[in-house]
Amino acid sequence: MSRNLFDLTGRRALVTGSGQGIGLGLAQGLADAGAEVVLNGRDAGKLKEAARLLGGGVRTLAFDVTDHAGVRKAVDDFEMEIGAFDILVNNAGIQHRSPLEDFPAEAFEQLLRTNVSSVFNVGQAVARHMIKRGSGKIINIASVQTALARPGIAPYTATKGAVGNLTKGMATDWARYGLQCNAIAPGYFDTPLNAALVADTAFSDWLEKRTPAGRWGKLEELVGACVFLASDASSFVNGHVLYVDGGITASL
Repeated sequence: MSRNLFDLTGRRALVTGSGQGIGLGLAQGLADAGAEVVLNGRDAGKLKEAARLLGGGVRTLAFDVTDHAGVRKAVDDFEMEIGAFDILVNNAGIQHRSPLEDFPAEAFEQLLRTNVSSVFNVGQAVARHMIKRGSGKIINIASVQTALARPGIAPYTATKGAVGNLTKGMATDWARYGLQCNAIAPGYFDTPLNAALVADTAFSDWLEKRTPAGRWGKLEELVGACVFLASDASSFVNGHVLYVDGGITASL
């Protein structure tokens, strides 16, 4: 099989929430595979620093993924002034931990806006242009919580379940136009979002016993899945949720 199947040279990728963590790691992986990367977040200064870390040829595009009108304007303006997005990675997301009976209503609404509405907002804005061109790759970042639940994060689990089903809906509506819409569902990775859990010795001990691979995931271990779904190698893969979790969803 030709390695060219995984070559992203000449393609442009927008990665939301890419100032740090998984988003930044995936942006680096896509750039290493040849893509021109556009980093997104709300903090322009943070994006500038992230772009500096990735090196030359990286662009930034600051906008709030929860603002539907603002997203559409930012995407439309970029497409008109700079050029097309061939790949979209919907990575922006937040977490909030609390027993469900005490979970703040405002935190629940914020989770919905950031984790679910953002996928709709950016996905729709970018897909409208992809549909006209007859091609495009949309990769949504789901979670092991798309399939499993843990105490204290029920609303987060609900949002990631929604991301998994929205991915299937995107594929169902847009595959006919030449788009491939899939999701990556990471297990437990050592990232800033999980810093509190990584620092919790009891949780880490539990996780290592619960996960067949016996450890936390490393950020670079998500890159291959992203490059695969962004490349020609996945031309007939649509509506799929790819779990990268060390086997945790396969084992009791």
